[in-house]
Amino acid sequence: MSTTVVPARAAWSAVVRTGETLTITDLHGNQAVDFLVYDAHDTSIRYSAPDTIQARGNLFLTTGSVLMSNEHTPLMTVTADEVGRHDTVGGACSKESNTLRYGHHTWSQHACVDNFLAEGAKYGLGKRDLVSNINWYMNVPVEKDGTLGIVDGLSAPGLELTLRAERDVLVLVSNCPQINNPCNGFEPTAVAMTIVETASQGVAG
Repeated sequence: MSTTVVPARAAWSAVVRTGETLTITDLHGNQAVDFLVYDAHDTSIRYSAPDTIQARGNLFLTTGSVLMSNEHTPLMTVTADEVGRHDTVGGACSKESNTLRYGHHTWSQHACVDNFLAEGAKYGLGKRDLVSNINWYMNVPVEKDGTLGIVDGLSAPGLELTLRAERDVLVLVSNCPQINNPCNGFEPTAVAMTIVETASQGVAG
């Protein structure tokens, strides 16, 4: 087992092998965790929001949700969730979206797209490889008229969710730096990432 504390506003990545689990812990509560996942051996196979939503039959993710690829094959499965609902449609903040929503004075602020680009570059990924992401712990209700809200999160300090890798996957995370809406309680905080090997992998052969 290995645990890494990801500081506020920072990026993180890892390869999670088939059968291993990744647990994300919201250490201080109300912290959005932007998340992308790719096949570790062929990154052209990557998380697909439309395929995942279609397979789930719901916009929101929780225990039992399967993260589907653009080939409609499983990448990871949510095996435990102490929050109960996570966002698939809110997207990642960027300098462009920040200035559109909150004003040009926000242009210099660090954003999730910056984190994804910097972390993805370590694996040869670029802007064209960024797709619609998952926002763990982020509360994005869909109103009756179809508009999206970004409101106070449903999480609390210490709440966790766990995902099982259905194949070898590359996970990219942006511990969201957003300070202009309630997704991080206006004060980004650290989260923890814990990878646990399967029993067979943990036994010397």
